[in-house]
Amino acid sequence: MDNIKLDVSKALGFITQSAVDAGKQVAENANKRLENGSGKGNDFLGWLHLPSSIDSGRLADIEQAAERLRNNCEIVVIIGIGGSYLGAKAVIDALSNSFDWLQTNRRHPVIVYAGQNIGEDYLYELQELLQNRKFGIISISKSGTTTEPALAFRLLKTQLEAQQGKAAGKDAIICITDKSKGALRTLATQEGYSAFVIEDNIGGRYSVLSPVGLLPIAVAGFDIRKLVEGALGMEKSCGSAIPYDENIAAQYAVVRNELYQSGKKIEILVNFQPKLHYLSEWWKQLYGESEGKENRGIYPASVDFTTDLHSMGQWIQEGERTIFETIISIKEPNHTKLFPHDEVNLDGLNFLAGKRIDEVNKMARLGTLLAHVDGGVPNLEIEIPRLNEYYLGQLLYFFERACGISGYILDVNPFDQPGVEAYKKNMFALLEKPGYEVETAAIKKRLITNR
Repeated sequence: MDNIKLDVSKALGFITQSAVDAGKQVAENANKRLENGSGKGNDFLGWLHLPSSIDSGRLADIEQAAERLRNNCEIVVIIGIGGSYLGAKAVIDALSNSFDWLQTNRRHPVIVYAGQNIGEDYLYELQELLQNRKFGIISISKSGTTTEPALAFRLLKTQLEAQQGKAAGKDAIICITDKSKGALRTLATQEGYSAFVIEDNIGGRYSVLSPVGLLPIAVAGFDIRKLVEGALGMEKSCGSAIPYDENIAAQYAVVRNELYQSGKKIEILVNFQPKLHYLSEWWKQLYGESEGKENRGIYPASVDFTTDLHSMGQWIQEGERTIFETIISIKEPNHTKLFPHDEVNLDGLNFLAGKRIDEVNKMARLGTLLAHVDGGVPNLEIEIPRLNEYYLGQLLYFFERACGISGYILDVNPFDQPGVEAYKKNMFALLEKPGYEVETAAIKKRLITNR
């Protein structure tokens, strides 16, 4: 099978070849540090060989659990925040029919999400949806105490037991959590819920190829074996023994960092396929949380084209020249649709009659790329042969591997997230959580002083 491809030619005119040549050795050294575990955050490298370490038996266990939910639930709620849901949603949305939620002759449950926000109206409306319906829950949290998912799980567990009986939880609730400790692991053991393990050495944003992502994807009806197979191919193609000129993860890491050093502080991930919107959301967390620390890091943003060409397009074309774009394109769509002929031709578009809609889309992509490069915006392009499980597996692992290399080039720990705790401390103090009495007094005094 083909592989995804990376084209950096439209970015090289903005950086010197000598800088790229110097970056090659840095990237190869960074990749070796990933491989031998000698870099920062080396206790969180469990994702690195996840594709090659998942055996058929583990996949079969996930598939059996997914089948149980598929056979017994109209709706399955995925409870998690950040990497605990974004990877699964990225794949599910990319592979699903765009109007899947309207389908009446379903072969699998409707997948919905909770625990990714604290919106009271959202949760009220979700519970209204679930009223008098047979639903299941996949609760994903290492600790079981993260506020957003813990709050959602408490609400939905109570509702499930009220509607289906307390015993129903053994069949309708699956936990993905720590191997031996934490509130969710304790609850799963006490209640007899099925459970899968999030290994200690895998952080949330690198967990999509673990049960965290694989179970929801399987429940949605997609082939997780093909997903893992694609990721395995990319694991082999991006290993530390693969030289720079053949290693697209290393190339991506080098070029984006050289652009950063030249003053391009914002990377915009672009897609021309609306199914990839949540792939961009997953990517933003992966790179933002991995690199944004110590007052360093490229700011990850995203746009959906051509939609956002009619909003953000003006800024990208003529705004501050601190940006570069990485475009994800799909070589061959899964369906064929031709542009129709119209006798009256009031819109003047008969010149497109008989052309595939995808050809129009591709010319919009090419025209945009040329305009933006001419306008001072470097462009990198990632081409996916087709939107399916295999190539999404490749793409996910490619971005993960490149992120690890890029973080080491930047000289930060790409596997921690100390800044995430700042808002939590303030929130708990404001909510007067037990144990936060000193912080509560201090923050209240601060708020009064600042009035």
